[in-house]
Amino acid sequence: MLLSWAIEQQSSITPRESRRCTLATDLYEKGLAVRRAVLGKEYVNKAIADADDFSRPLQELVTEYCWGSIWTRPGLSRKTRSLINLAMLTALNRPHEVKLHLRGALNNGCSKEEIMEVLLQTAVYCGVPAAVDSFRTAKEFFQEFK
Repeated sequence: MLLSWAIEQQSSITPRESRRCTLATDLYEKGLAVRRAVLGKEYVNKAIADADDFSRPLQELVTEYCWGSIWTRPGLSRKTRSLINLAMLTALNRPHEVKLHLRGALNNGCSKEEIMEVLLQTAVYCGVPAAVDSFRTAKEFFQEFK
């Protein structure tokens, strides 16, 4: 989003806007590196390559803000962030994203047992049906992952 704007506006930006463009570009590049490390280079590259004029702003937003602004913060480890994401995505009942973040959790050093414990915790606090769906998604993922 901001990266597209920065590229389009390069010739007519003020020094203050230039600083903002640089910061946005820096966050995007940092976010892209983390996103690739967590979710896998192939997946991220495909998501970006498949983006069109309609979906590109979302890819830029996700990369810059989710991955660049939040995942690069020093307060939590990537492993902890992965476990939190699995719990939140279960609460939101987003199985596609759960599956994606299961891969990320493994890439970030989470064990299958830790993932199971997080999903059990979600059963109590998010509801059994949500946890059942995430367990089903995780079971399928681990069968494919072997």
